[in-house]
Amino acid sequence: MKTRAVRLYGKEDLRLEEFELPAIQDNEILARVVSDSICMSSFKAAEQGADHKRVPNNVAEHPVIIGHEFCGEIVEVGAKWQSQFKAGQKFAIQPALNYKGSLDAPGYSYQYIGGDATYIIIPHEVMEMGCLLPYEANSFFGGSLTEPLSCVIGTFHAMYHTVRGSYEHAMGIREGGSMAILAGVGPMGLAAIDYIIHCDRRPGFLVVTDIDDARLARAEKLLSPEEAKKNGVTLIYKNTREGDPVAELKELNGGKGYDDVLCFAPVAAVVQQADALLGDDGCLNFFAGPQDPKFSAMFNFYNVHYASTHVVGTSGGNTADMIEALEMIGQGKLDPSILVTHIGGLNAVIETTLNLPKVPGGKKLIYTGIAMPLTAIADFEEKGKTDPMYAELAKLVAKTNGLWNAEAEAYLLKTLTK
Repeated sequence: MKTRAVRLYGKEDLRLEEFELPAIQDNEILARVVSDSICMSSFKAAEQGADHKRVPNNVAEHPVIIGHEFCGEIVEVGAKWQSQFKAGQKFAIQPALNYKGSLDAPGYSYQYIGGDATYIIIPHEVMEMGCLLPYEANSFFGGSLTEPLSCVIGTFHAMYHTVRGSYEHAMGIREGGSMAILAGVGPMGLAAIDYIIHCDRRPGFLVVTDIDDARLARAEKLLSPEEAKKNGVTLIYKNTREGDPVAELKELNGGKGYDDVLCFAPVAAVVQQADALLGDDGCLNFFAGPQDPKFSAMFNFYNVHYASTHVVGTSGGNTADMIEALEMIGQGKLDPSILVTHIGGLNAVIETTLNLPKVPGGKKLIYTGIAMPLTAIADFEEKGKTDPMYAELAKLVAKTNGLWNAEAEAYLLKTLTK
């Protein structure tokens, strides 16, 4: 079976190649990848090459397929797994395998499995760790986005609160309490808002900040205060570019500090603002992966001692978080499309990955079986003036407030798949 894949050979050395996959073993599965969402972690792996903690030292001789947010269909099942999986079944993958304590993961460490490929071989450890997950929705892109959504879910589960006189930690946010999400209207911030107003453990009051009115307006349109109110959450969007953000945000909360504060920007000033917003037993969640290994910010340790403030951070979800994401998508409680701003084909992966920090917007969704330049969904209408395919895509996404959807995906794949 031939596959086309983007493989990593070293620092900034990505190559789109066609090669032959070996025959699968009895404990392996052959699969077709349909969609992959490009993650900043792939950019970091491409930048660091063999210096990356998940990339093998011998990557120059044994290149790995990149991409770890992918969804597809099973083609052939080895004898060991035929009672659990079958050909034609849709799947998503939890890449954080933690197999025997190893950091190896699809998209970083393997020659024959990664999201930016047409066909892959799923190794036995994926199934043994319960990380090959059935996916039953009517689109593929939702399966790709369960991995980033699981990261959001996991970070909420990692938060905790305490009771004076007890050493027990109560895991999760303070139910019915107050929450602030700072720099929170980017793609992952939107996912966090979507999750926290639709999950089963919600704050009573939520304020979301940014310094861009257009981004805040878009967020308010997609995830409205009215929708939040239906679920028992008072939601306010606030521009904090000017004035005294800490004082103004505390005033919105009745003059008090917040129970839970999430920081979505690796900016020292924003981290310090988050710290200053914490109330007694407040939990600061740093959900922003800095590229600088020396990144730091001031933290008020007087309040750590006397007010029991504390900080947590996560760098991914686990399999239970991903299963929760799949279930909530299936129930219509989570909308993965709010993450997506660009669509492209396998031919767009290398340039997009290597320049990801410079490409504005949210998630860049790749369909591996087609050729298509990376295109912003917002540009479909303009491109549609000269290209009927983009004109039709513009009509289809207009049905869902400019968001990518299953109908648009089906049309695109039918039109461009050879």
